[in-house]
Amino acid sequence: MNKVLLVTGASRGIGAATALLAAQNGWSVAVNYTANSLAADEVVRQIRASGGHAMSVQADVADEAQVLRMFEHVDAKMGRLSGLVNNAGVVDMSARLDEMSVARFKRMFDINVIGSLICAREAVRRMSTLHGGDGGSIVNVSSAASRLGSPGQYLDYAAAKGAIDAFTLGLAKEVAAEGIRVNAVRPGLIETEIHASGGLPNRVKDLQHLVPAKRGGTAQEVAEGIVWLLSDKASYTTMSFLDISGGR
Repeated sequence: MNKVLLVTGASRGIGAATALLAAQNGWSVAVNYTANSLAADEVVRQIRASGGHAMSVQADVADEAQVLRMFEHVDAKMGRLSGLVNNAGVVDMSARLDEMSVARFKRMFDINVIGSLICAREAVRRMSTLHGGDGGSIVNVSSAASRLGSPGQYLDYAAAKGAIDAFTLGLAKEVAAEGIRVNAVRPGLIETEIHASGGLPNRVKDLQHLVPAKRGGTAQEVAEGIVWLLSDKASYTTMSFLDISGGR
């Protein structure tokens, strides 16, 4: 049976690692990207070079029309979806709340929260037995920030990820009887490019002393958890949070 997986924000970091590992585990992978087509195409190339099936698909997840086109494209080219990883997300420059603008708040929630809601809605419309689907699995990428609050740096990002936690709980209960499992991973300090985009390229090194494991994690380590949650090995696991944070 062809298992079709869509990974949002899959051109780099955790998303790219997840796409590559999922392909190794038999998934046909739609690699979503917003702007960096070259990076997404490289992920697709690596999957195909290893004998897997993949394609890249562009969409800004905060734009409903683009998301609808993306899902329709996946339907047409790969078949019915059976897995979704809501990974696309952004941070902003490190700041206190009293330094942040409303425009920043809107961007943070449009991409990190509303984008995930739209993608999950479209996935449920395809996976749910209520809609003629065969079931499936959704994994939301939250963050340890939802538990820690990220004071003085990314409070708005932490709030957005807190919303993802609540969304995960509610959706898991809503669709459990329709063959869909919904879980989340909460990565801690992970070595990816997202820190540089927030103006703190050395953030992991600077803060790793606060982690009980005394090191940052890798995108591959997070991908391992995501792909397990997607798999039949986690067939009785839903409404669960997997903290991949080195004990932090």
